Amino acid sequence: MKNKKASILQTGLNRRVFLASAAAAGFAATASGLLIPRESLAADEPQRGGHLVLGLDGGQTTDILDPGTYAGSTMFLVGFTWGDRLVTTDPVSGEALPSLAESWTSSDDAKTWTFKLRKDVRFHDGTPFTVNDAVQTLRRHSDKDSTSAALGLLEEIETIEESGGDLVITLKNGNADLPLMLTDYHLQVQKNGGMDDPNSAIGTGPYKLESFEPGIRITFSKNEDDWNEDRGFVDSVEVLVINDNTARIAALSSGKVHFINTLSPKTMSLLSRAPNIETISTKGKGFYSFLMHGDTAPFDNNDLRMALKLAIDREAMLNTVLGGYGTLGNDYPVNDAYALAPTDIPQRAYDPEEAAHYFKKSGHEGPILLRTSDAAFTGAVDASVLFQANAKEAGIDIQLQREPADGYWSNVWNKKPFCASYWGGRATQDIRYTTTQLSTSTWNDTRFKDPEFDKMLLEARAETDQDKRRALYRQMAIMVRDNSGLILPVFNNYLNARSVKMQGWIDDVGNDLSNGQIASRVWLVS
Repeated sequence: MKNKKASILQTGLNRRVFLASAAAAGFAATASGLLIPRESLAADEPQRGGHLVLGLDGGQTTDILDPGTYAGSTMFLVGFTWGDRLVTTDPVSGEALPSLAESWTSSDDAKTWTFKLRKDVRFHDGTPFTVNDAVQTLRRHSDKDSTSAALGLLEEIETIEESGGDLVITLKNGNADLPLMLTDYHLQVQKNGGMDDPNSAIGTGPYKLESFEPGIRITFSKNEDDWNEDRGFVDSVEVLVINDNTARIAALSSGKVHFINTLSPKTMSLLSRAPNIETISTKGKGFYSFLMHGDTAPFDNNDLRMALKLAIDREAMLNTVLGGYGTLGNDYPVNDAYALAPTDIPQRAYDPEEAAHYFKKSGHEGPILLRTSDAAFTGAVDASVLFQANAKEAGIDIQLQREPADGYWSNVWNKKPFCASYWGGRATQDIRYTTTQLSTSTWNDTRFKDPEFDKMLLEARAETDQDKRRALYRQMAIMVRDNSGLILPVFNNYLNARSVKMQGWIDDVGNDLSNGQIASRVWLVS
């Protein structure tokens, strides 16, 4: 692949490919180059102006502005509102597209990558964006002492440097997916990489941060010097953190906000009948889960972990908690939305007798404490109650502890040994596994540590033969399914709703909230 051009160069997506993919997905192409769902074309083209208000859950009073710490839907969106990554993704195919990097090439072994960066881009404070800012951003997140959630993704980087005005990244091992790795939402490019102040939120994105009240309210104003004229149509954006589902619905119904996220399936049909409101159900890569720390008793016993995996009725959870808005999970974090996903691994089913067998084999006696909260995912408390009832049929006593929504992601998730949790999607299987199953990952939230798995992950990362790569990913999925502390009963659809005054919504295969970019993509009509 020496000097192989990235398929998308400075001019952006090839127009023929663009139009074909748009038409196939039911999208229309506007003159601005945006993909617009056909049902959103009440306005002939994007309109500018107005104040966009989003009512979101997932915000915490403990949130900070350092993008390396972002967790939860609110901060996920915040990063995309003020920032840009070097590489972005196509909303239909998920393929890598230019952002602050105009193009890229790689060596034949996919170890050395050269990125040509945009000129004449400025940060919100007027400072020119330079190659050094990109270098420092990646260095900060990849430093061995970094607490960034992207550290696990970047550990294979050997050097990051400027060469001849370009960004050059040299890897320890080949990685055919490096451009897609750089689309991780934590890697918003900051002035001097955030080395001076990681919480400054001074970026090159469509909006400037005006105020930040964590867990309450966040406001932005239009970046009038934005390098990308095909986004940022409203004058200002306001994010109201509304973690209560009922309160979010009331805010949308009263016209207080233009959009709300993470709806309960129970409210979808109700809202779909409401005047001036449209519901949105988007398939994706996100999943609901229960996490066990495999290095902490009693979950360091794989027989106990297997007992709990067999003691959950996935069909019942899909139909009752998700209202059918999703698909079954199989205890590994990949579904058919990912390229090269395994398709022939037998589906794990609810089996209380087999669960009882493994529970007895584990030797554990007494109750098992499961922490849960409305903050974990929509319907998490109901799902936990259902799990408790399922497990009881196998003679397993699960005791529930309901935790406060505020602070759940900082005080419970990745800290307590058994809890309810949620994950959004990642661009590739490699990134998905690197984030949560690689032994050294900061966000390895089941403490799954298997040297053979780590070896296979690196092997698959550098493998260019797709059949061999598919086979490796299948083996890895089975290892996680049968040995890790991940209980993954369902992949969820993203359930949102909008006012008809908000136009331009784009279903994005990458993640919820139009892959975090709703604020930069939509516009308002009167």
